[in-house]
Amino acid sequence: MTASNSSGGLKAEGRYARGWHCLGLAAGYRDGKPHSLNVFGTRLVAFAGEDQQVHILDAWCPHMGADLGLGEIRGNSVVCRFHGWSWGADGSCNDIPCAKRIPPKAKTKAWLTCEQNQLLFVWHDPEGAPPPADVSIPRINACFSDEWTGWTIRSMVIHNNCRELVDNLADVAHFGPVHGSPASYFCNTFVGHIGYQMFRGSESELLGSALIADSAYFGPAYHITRMVAEVDGKPVHSILLNCHVPIDQGSFELRYGVMVKKIPGLSDEENDAIAKAYVEQAHKSFFQDVEIWHNKIRIDNPILADSDGPIYQLRDWYRQFYTDVKGLPDDLHQEKVFERHDGTWRALSEVPEAARSQLHTI
Repeated sequence: MTASNSSGGLKAEGRYARGWHCLGLAAGYRDGKPHSLNVFGTRLVAFAGEDQQVHILDAWCPHMGADLGLGEIRGNSVVCRFHGWSWGADGSCNDIPCAKRIPPKAKTKAWLTCEQNQLLFVWHDPEGAPPPADVSIPRINACFSDEWTGWTIRSMVIHNNCRELVDNLADVAHFGPVHGSPASYFCNTFVGHIGYQMFRGSESELLGSALIADSAYFGPAYHITRMVAEVDGKPVHSILLNCHVPIDQGSFELRYGVMVKKIPGLSDEENDAIAKAYVEQAHKSFFQDVEIWHNKIRIDNPILADSDGPIYQLRDWYRQFYTDVKGLPDDLHQEKVFERHDGTWRALSEVPEAARSQLHTI
């Protein structure tokens, strides 16, 4: 879907997106050690204390600048290795060895976190506001069900701006050349902070046939896909995690995860074998995208053909995460729908029944 002007282009900003950003499995931070995080152009420290809650602070100690990630955890505080200053979960200094009093200004930034679907999230807002009530991470019931495997997650650093990843939500044209899985039906819906993609394909080089994928970005950096494919005559249900957190303006950490629904009637060993094989194929499919992201530049005003997806419309939606709240458009919460059927694109006034999200069923 082409655009008549360049308004869909997104210039490189010196800021990072407003929204929840996934930092991987929450359990990985409950190992009794502080974890340094290079994100949002700075360094943070994540740690779980005696309360088993994961807390995140600015990592550079306000005293003399050492990395709190090199320190140790005592109680619900992280203690700096350099001089032993102790910092609580709220960012306040609560102990200084041999000092008679703690300076009133001895505070550092505490970051808002949440846990959902076995994952840890951190909230980022360049304006410093908390998340609105309607901006949350939806629960995936499968993450708490014995009928599904747990997450298998891999992470990597991509040396590019993270927008190059988000473009895939609308880039229908890449499925054939990159994945060997051309779309027979495709629909994008943008409403509020959520961008949906409905995909139908008859085959995939790696993931089987009769491919059905319902996916969405919940905010700028957390993407979930509900997928069904036929493999060796059996339907395989999977949930795919695709999330990123920016390191700086030219790189981001990417995490890709897979869960697989166990097939009734098969033994645990048989289900484990199927899940392991499918997870490996899913990762191979995803790495086809990774190779592209590692070897491309950003084009702010791409020249599009009528076979391309609503790239400019996607970027109009995505721009909200880099815009001050007071500058958000009035129609942000109105559904904007773009459907491709029989090779033809059309803008719709409402979401067709075939493209209604089924993500709530997982």
